[in-house]
Amino acid sequence: MAELRRCGYDDDTIFAIKLAFEEAATNAVKHGNGNDRSKKVHLRYYVDPERIVFVVRDEGCGFRPADVPDPTADENLERPCGRGLMLMQSYMTKVRYSETGNEVWLLKERRP
Repeated sequence: MAELRRCGYDDDTIFAIKLAFEEAATNAVKHGNGNDRSKKVHLRYYVDPERIVFVVRDEGCGFRPADVPDPTADENLERPCGRGLMLMQSYMTKVRYSETGNEVWLLKERRP
C-alpha cells in the first residue's frame, strides 16, 4: 500500500485496492488452501502511476466462479458466500481467474 501512496493514488482508491487484495488473499487461504498451513499462497504485484496488478495463487484444486451463488439473490442474502468475489469485481477494473481456478488477476487502472 505504501507503493500505491508513493505513486500518488488517492485514499479511496487505496482502500478499494486493499479490500480487493485482502478478499483475494483470504479466499486463497480459506477456500483455496482449506486453511492448510502446509500450503502456500503465492503473491505477485506490479504498481505504476497508471495501474496496479495483483496476482494471487493458492495450492488448492481451484473453483469455477460461475458456480458461486449470487450473493444478491434473495435466497442468498443471509449466506456469507460470494460477497468477496462481488467486492473484487466492484472495486477493481478487471478480475480474471485462471482456467484451473486457483489463481486470480486483479487490475486497477487509474482514471483521469
